[in-house]
Amino acid sequence: MREVTTAVIFAGGRSSRMGEDKALLPFANYPTLTEFQLDKLRTLFDEVYISAKENKFDFDCRVIQDNYQESSPLVGLISVFETLQAEEIFILSVDAPFVGKEIIEKLLEQNESQFDVIVAQSPSGVQPLCGLYKRSVLPLAYTQLEKGNHRLGDLLRLANTHLVAFNEDGPFTNLNHPEEYQQALKRFKNH
Repeated sequence: MREVTTAVIFAGGRSSRMGEDKALLPFANYPTLTEFQLDKLRTLFDEVYISAKENKFDFDCRVIQDNYQESSPLVGLISVFETLQAEEIFILSVDAPFVGKEIIEKLLEQNESQFDVIVAQSPSGVQPLCGLYKRSVLPLAYTQLEKGNHRLGDLLRLANTHLVAFNEDGPFTNLNHPEEYQQALKRFKNH
């Protein structure tokens, strides 16, 4: 297993269901959810970046801005590989605060050279924004972008993807709606 040294937090979503930018919502003892995720990933990786449409953050961080007009995780992924020299990058969505060190380590342990992508799969399905992506996936990503197909699930089906099974959905909870955010705040307080 080669050591993966780079992680990227995906925080470029429109947050339309939340009604405000979830990347900037306070979480736990942190001023923003992004800072909470940043702090967690900095304990596991040498370099941590944030992928977003623009630099909307008022704290010290390194932002990789999208190189394309469209808004999608696919565009974020391509922009990250175009910007960084890294051969492999661990990706985590900003709105998945319960993905912890154990999950990340279990994914990285599966790092074999034949895979383009190694992502989590929970009972509710594949978690494309929690996993390891390699530069080898880039040609397929460009093809999907040209076709106008921004769905990461479709990219994963085309790539040599290794799914790592987890037997509960809880850690992969995404904070999409205000009530999910409130529940997550309570859950974290009682944790």
